[in-house]
Amino acid sequence: MITVQLNRADFEYDIYSLVKAFFPAEDIVVGTEKKETKEEISLFIITNYLKHSIEIFLFEPESEKTPKVQLAVEADFSNRQQTKNSLKQAYYQMLSGYTKKTLPWGTLTGIRPIKIPMALLEEGREETFIKRYMKENYFVSDEKMELSIDVAKREFSLLQQLDYENGYSLYIGIPFCPSTCLYCSFTSYPLSMWESRIDEYLDALELELDFAAGQFWDKYLNTVYIGGGTPTTLNPRQLRRLIQMIQSNFDLTHCLEFTVEAGRPDSITKEKLAVLKELGVSRISINPQTMKEETLRIIGRRHTAEQTVECFFLARELGFDNINMDLIVGLPNESLQDVEATLQRIMELNPDNLTVHSLALKRAARLNMFREEYQNLTFENTEHTIALTADYAKRMDMEPYYLYRQKNMAGNFENVGYAKKGKAGIYNVLIMEEKQTIIACGAGSISKRIYPDGKIKRCDNVKDVAQYIARIDEMIERKWKLLED
Repeated sequence: MITVQLNRADFEYDIYSLVKAFFPAEDIVVGTEKKETKEEISLFIITNYLKHSIEIFLFEPESEKTPKVQLAVEADFSNRQQTKNSLKQAYYQMLSGYTKKTLPWGTLTGIRPIKIPMALLEEGREETFIKRYMKENYFVSDEKMELSIDVAKREFSLLQQLDYENGYSLYIGIPFCPSTCLYCSFTSYPLSMWESRIDEYLDALELELDFAAGQFWDKYLNTVYIGGGTPTTLNPRQLRRLIQMIQSNFDLTHCLEFTVEAGRPDSITKEKLAVLKELGVSRISINPQTMKEETLRIIGRRHTAEQTVECFFLARELGFDNINMDLIVGLPNESLQDVEATLQRIMELNPDNLTVHSLALKRAARLNMFREEYQNLTFENTEHTIALTADYAKRMDMEPYYLYRQKNMAGNFENVGYAKKGKAGIYNVLIMEEKQTIIACGAGSISKRIYPDGKIKRCDNVKDVAQYIARIDEMIERKWKLLED
């Protein structure tokens, strides 16, 4: 355990995130009091916020009276952003020197690192300025700096075709799955428990969609994204009903992209894909996560690698020309060779998009909640793994177009979306860059209203399906409050 004691409460999360990045296997406690614990303390850090400076002292357990490292930095507490940057820079330099290692993303611990180069591009800054700024202020590695600028330039170009003021996007959540994956923390429920109530769920969803359409009658719907869960847990009739609900409520004249996460191969049939194609869905995902059979069993995926291949060719046969495939690196017991074997099979299929996720173990995932059961599993994700995925994407004529990070991500890396020319997922960029209002319907979904000055307001729906159905009037009321002014 590593404990960080502050002389007053401030910047706790920023400190926690940075220390955790250097010591991912340690429990980190940050607070204003030194708490008694039965756990062995490996490091003790004191941080004092003074009038015009910040002092930091790092102690090892065997030398509690003499700090192993101590430093002080000037701080202007009237400028919160500047103070936070100075604090994180000081912590980074201290921990980097102590551990003799660097972090690929430097002091950046947030989930949207692309916002920094994007903002500078919008200011008209040159690439050389952006590189120098990211190096000097955030200690970002050359590789991640190049990647982030590359992605930001593509996002910037992609977003030029959108009218933020008069446009919006629609997200619809279908919170059902064939089974719950070991690493998953999304809002999803086993289909076996809810199959008899899906139409009831769609009844409630239809009321919410009808309200949303009425609020945006004078705006342009740019993208539609049906996610989950696994939307293709719905049967063909239910899928048809859902999409026709959208078509009858919303004007799709200006819709640039209509995505459905087909997702799990064990939920896909020819009849379901035919419904999606017939009703104008332009982009789908077929997500293997890995092509290693043993890993699929460990993580709770009830399909085989061969089923993934069959579903992919079936979708091509039906005319889908924009197919995304999701992979996860850092999965249990997978080596670099395993990842390369998966990438080779994906390259043979030649999808239009490849989204590479670094495993992130969130508190709600079974892998975290029942970690004693899985203590014999090993997890490997290195710079070589990330470089390998980028190399294979390049071989498939794909370029990185969006990027985001998550808490507790294996190797302190990132998730990257790659796409062939003209196949980039617009909604993926919008959800990351928060440039356009996204109205979200369904259990566990979160709507974001973006104001012209950049201010963001959110409202969420309850996650529990039964509560969503029972309280649909309240969910609609929440949206009305979000959109009323």
